Amino acid sequence: MPYMMAGYPDLETSLAVAGAYVDSGADLIELGVPFSDPLADGPVIHAAATAALEGGATLSTALETCRSVADRIPVVVMVYSNMVLAQGGATEFAGLIRAAGAAGAIVPDLPLGQAEEVREAFAAEGLAMVPLVAPTTSAERRAEICKVARGFVYVVSTVGTTGERAEVPAALAELVAATKADASTPVAVGFGIGSAEQAAEVGRIADGVIVGSRLVRAVEEAGSPAAAADAVASFLSEARVALGR
Repeated sequence: MPYMMAGYPDLETSLAVAGAYVDSGADLIELGVPFSDPLADGPVIHAAATAALEGGATLSTALETCRSVADRIPVVVMVYSNMVLAQGGATEFAGLIRAAGAAGAIVPDLPLGQAEEVREAFAAEGLAMVPLVAPTTSAERRAEICKVARGFVYVVSTVGTTGERAEVPAALAELVAATKADASTPVAVGFGIGSAEQAAEVGRIADGVIVGSRLVRAVEEAGSPAAAADAVASFLSEARVALGR
């Protein structure tokens, strides 16, 4: 499940990267929508969001990228609650992303108990609202989160923001197993996965592997839309081999 920042560094590159994800065998795209105050994103993704905004990226242009591939692969948009509210509310936002072909959304700053209106609006449009579970989530709350999950449960591998890590946390296997026991949907892991070997390690315990900062960094270093597409395709090919797919 590769992540990308929509509109980074420009719309042409964004479209090229999304197409490369599809052609490289991705199972789902997590499409980040640039936002000025991202709470969950580390320095690489935060910098990409800032650059995309400075280049004129908006929710509308992000949904162009979604629309370009949504007929070939599920796309889950990653947004913050301010974006939902800025479109007139949950119902309007759900209709907007559904019209672009999105399969669902992740709204990391809408925790359980504060997201019911959004969840209901998404469900009415046939969209999944993907919840997050962290290492700090209590067992009782994790069970409640898994009960309302649609699409998949996103397990945050480590405390902190997104970004590549030197190793997969030792406690992750236990957290994933506990989440699987609670969930009726697949369980995917993100945050900190920066190599094909780490993707394979996580793939042995989880149903899905989300790679973000490593791929955004590859786009940053590429220098052109074609080079960016080649760079992300190369990483995904390595990851699929490591995963035995």
